[in-house]
Amino acid sequence: MGKIILEASKRDVFGRKVKVLRSQGMLPANVYGKKVKSLAIAVLANDFLKAFKEAGATNLIELKVKSEDKSRQVLATNLQKDPVTDQPIHIDFHQVDLTVKVVVAVPIEVHGEAPAVKEKGAVLIRLLDEVEVEALPQDLPDRIDVDVSGLTEFDDSIQIKDLKVSEKVTLKAPAEEAVVMVQEPKKEEEVAPPAETPAEAGQEKLPEAEAGQPQPQEGEASEKTKDEKEK
Repeated sequence: MGKIILEASKRDVFGRKVKVLRSQGMLPANVYGKKVKSLAIAVLANDFLKAFKEAGATNLIELKVKSEDKSRQVLATNLQKDPVTDQPIHIDFHQVDLTVKVVVAVPIEVHGEAPAVKEKGAVLIRLLDEVEVEALPQDLPDRIDVDVSGLTEFDDSIQIKDLKVSEKVTLKAPAEEAVVMVQEPKKEEEVAPPAETPAEAGQEKLPEAEAGQPQPQEGEASEKTKDEKEK
């Protein structure tokens, strides 16, 4: 990959006033880093999107700030987007020292098809979408690929220790932490009919009234009962 160059200019507009910058197609940003004085800048939004599409969060961007003689080596981080338009509204650039290791979250990409899913109907579960790694800025991987074609049985998994990375890269997550796994699908539980209570079990059921036969109202005796008492 060749150099990714992005031009910027210093800005003296802050707070709500940055809306003016955005309306002009500019993206407000900040540069920060260890032993680096924070600097407020602005970049063309379209230029940033092109650079970020190529660099992502793990490739170096050569940031050229107007009025500065030397370019800065930075990583794009903390991208903020408008919740409605999904367009970037702010970005931070982490200026790095090429001789000092940094810790960055690298995306995990899953490839292949798990036999347990295809042949046994298992469910593939992704537990991690990214993992933190430590490396020199120029040694950071774009992504970490995970091949699931070896998952053949229920509860098979791929763990952090199984990930393949360069010797120059250190994975910061626990070795036994699962990245992806396959599980047996849950079976639907049969709902048993409600059991009779002791009171219901010992209660006599009254015979149903004959069709068309009127029933005595509450507090009234039937005519048949009255006749029997008179006899």
